[in-house]
Amino acid sequence: MAVSKTPRIVIVGAGPAGIRAAAALVDAGLHPVVIDEGNRAGGQIYRRPPDGFVRTPEQLYGSEAAKARALHALFDRLAADGRLTHRAGSSVIALQEGRLHVLGEGGVQLVSYDRLILATGASDRVAPVPGWQSAGVYSLGAAQIALKAQGVALGRRIVLTGSGPLLTLVGAQLVKAGADVAAVLDTAPWHQQMRGFWKLAARPLVTLRGLALRAKLGSRYHAGVSLERIEADGQGVTAMCWRDAGGRQRLTECDTIGMGWHLRAETHLADLAGCAFTYDEQWRQWLPKSDEMGRAGNGVYLAGDGARLLGADGAEIAGRLAAAACLADLGFPAPSTAADLRKLARLERFASGLACAFPWPAAMVRALPDDAIVCRCENVTAGDVRQSVDFGGGEANRVKSLSRVGMGRCQGRYCQLAAVELAAVQAGCTPDAIGRFRGQVPVRPAPIGAFLRDG
Repeated sequence: MAVSKTPRIVIVGAGPAGIRAAAALVDAGLHPVVIDEGNRAGGQIYRRPPDGFVRTPEQLYGSEAAKARALHALFDRLAADGRLTHRAGSSVIALQEGRLHVLGEGGVQLVSYDRLILATGASDRVAPVPGWQSAGVYSLGAAQIALKAQGVALGRRIVLTGSGPLLTLVGAQLVKAGADVAAVLDTAPWHQQMRGFWKLAARPLVTLRGLALRAKLGSRYHAGVSLERIEADGQGVTAMCWRDAGGRQRLTECDTIGMGWHLRAETHLADLAGCAFTYDEQWRQWLPKSDEMGRAGNGVYLAGDGARLLGADGAEIAGRLAAAACLADLGFPAPSTAADLRKLARLERFASGLACAFPWPAAMVRALPDDAIVCRCENVTAGDVRQSVDFGGGEANRVKSLSRVGMGRCQGRYCQLAAVELAAVQAGCTPDAIGRFRGQVPVRPAPIGAFLRDG
């Protein structure tokens, strides 16, 4: 196929997937536009601190310091050489008919594209616990960002809870930085963790590093816990009430709680771009569909954790694959992808092991009392969600319209999965039968004045 013009390719996201996609396009002689909410490239996993920050990459990224350095240097060099356009500190808040609505310092501007690579990443997957709306409760990612970007711990005495590699990693990072971590509470019991171990062996060194980090937590780490409630006074969090694996009730005093159960894919833009979705039973969330190269149709390509939850290494590979698919579809010579596809298959086995070993706490969510807050933005309770099913039936968007769950600033990012679990129980069906919240514009909060200057 002959190339008739230089195509305009836009990449959303400058994490590992976005950086590798941009580099592959540049190597082919193209000039991509990279739009990212961060002020500097790196994404959440390799987030960079402000200039003058005294902590070294080894202190910030641990065993991944070399990878972080390489990605940062690669992107900075391409941007400095003028081989790509980097629109930093900008957020894509809408997508329509081949145009992105990009919110930046000057308000909302329109950016057109011929091909679009979405490397939007993921955010914390959180489950509501009675009292989690209290001041002093954060996601694990927020605690890690504060440590990486500002060198601070979010509290004087910290409890971390949830499940998955990030729980152990953030705990170890905080302890190493000198923070007072009172407890690390993992809802996955040991026997469940062992079920996924044989698949985790697909990446033995990564698994061993994770076990080493856990060992550093010592007696702080507890597996198979049950979370009962977060206690708070007028100033904020005071304690976490929980039961250990033996059923004994425990109360750990603290002023900060970080929580998270692995990750949830950031899919709002993929939804607005018209991508098809499928329910992933393994991760218990809706994910956009694409082929193994990232093709999602309509000139849209998906890369990284926004499509498949494979971590930073998987994101780099997926970024290269999406760029190769884009080049091939445009008629440009594309690099060989056979080796990357083999590596991706191994990473998928590892990710499957993680999902098995550290599952979403569906039973805990379904057992929430009626007065427990599910949607912190709109103050919607578990009882409100259940009642909306009785009034309007078990469909996600009817539940949303009747109860207002997911209508706040986060657009359901932190409450949708729990709301769907509750609705499924009430309706007597499975979560996939409930469906998912439709994407809405703007996908991020934006001032009205920015839209008045749109165009």
